[in-house]
Amino acid sequence: MSKNVSLVGMELADLREFLGPDQPRYRAQQLFDALYRKHVANFSEISNLPQPLLHQLVTISTLTRPATEKRFDSTDGTRRYLLRLEDNRTVEAVLMPEENRNTICISSQIGCPVDCKFCLTALMGLERNLTAGEIVGQVLYVARENNIHPHNSHLNVVMMGMGEPLLNLDNVLKATRILTDDKALGIPQRRLTVSTSGIVPKIEELGRADIRPKLAISLNASHEEQRRELMPITRKYHLSDLIEACRAYPLRHWEALMFEYVLLKDVNDTDADARRVVRLLAKLNCKVNLIALNPGPGIPFDTPTPERVDSFQKIIMKSMPCYVRKPRGRDIFAACGQLKRVNETSSPA
Repeated sequence: MSKNVSLVGMELADLREFLGPDQPRYRAQQLFDALYRKHVANFSEISNLPQPLLHQLVTISTLTRPATEKRFDSTDGTRRYLLRLEDNRTVEAVLMPEENRNTICISSQIGCPVDCKFCLTALMGLERNLTAGEIVGQVLYVARENNIHPHNSHLNVVMMGMGEPLLNLDNVLKATRILTDDKALGIPQRRLTVSTSGIVPKIEELGRADIRPKLAISLNASHEEQRRELMPITRKYHLSDLIEACRAYPLRHWEALMFEYVLLKDVNDTDADARRVVRLLAKLNCKVNLIALNPGPGIPFDTPTPERVDSFQKIIMKSMPCYVRKPRGRDIFAACGQLKRVNETSSPA
């Protein structure tokens, strides 16, 4: 066995290899069950492993999970967690409870390298990728803190927090396999979503994975020049190439692509923009999710009026499903595009 290894983030095969040939194969399954189904936070909570093995595990491994640096509670019930990792860096996760379901928004990187001009996270730059264990650990921690049992509740997990998930795809896919494993958290693949700014080669790689989240694409513009200004990543991965990758993406029979569109006042929110979006997405099996800008310090854009959002939506809806995402946790900097480890809440609007 190796020393000081975190068991959280290991798949069943990893645990079998870690325990070695001297342990019966079912020991790995017992440990796997304890980690992900029973949500144990320390070795003393594991009752079905022999004491010599437990002592050995305590000596050479950890059940490392994030710890709360600070928690922020919104007036709408949303909770934003500023979580401290083992190396003392911090990352954010958000719980959005609803009457019949819960949604946990998690991060895949500390910071983000993509530099979208309307996003607070982009102002951080990239510090590092998260491990599979740190990705899964966010779900385990928030679920345990809020008494949520993923395998027998309606839980959605969205990788829309800090970071560009497709630039950390290996760890994202490993975390996905653990989150969806029936003997682990058992979250259906249709209840996991990953959001990308449009990393074309990684979209193709994601599509080849047997177990993968649903795909959401952050569009935010109706033509190439506009998207380059808002999302500099477009200089490398052109809009036409992104749409072609979406056309080629192997959707499952129950699946549709989701395009997210952040509406910026007097920038990309005109009726003409809406009509261009319709033409751009024509013949794709998709839906559109509109997000009126969630403001934050240092963001040089304004939020459009509800009337402008409504007009934009009505044009899209004539051709494809289109929804307006209700802002959650805006008062605690927990809404889409606001995660920047802000150690405070905002003033009432």
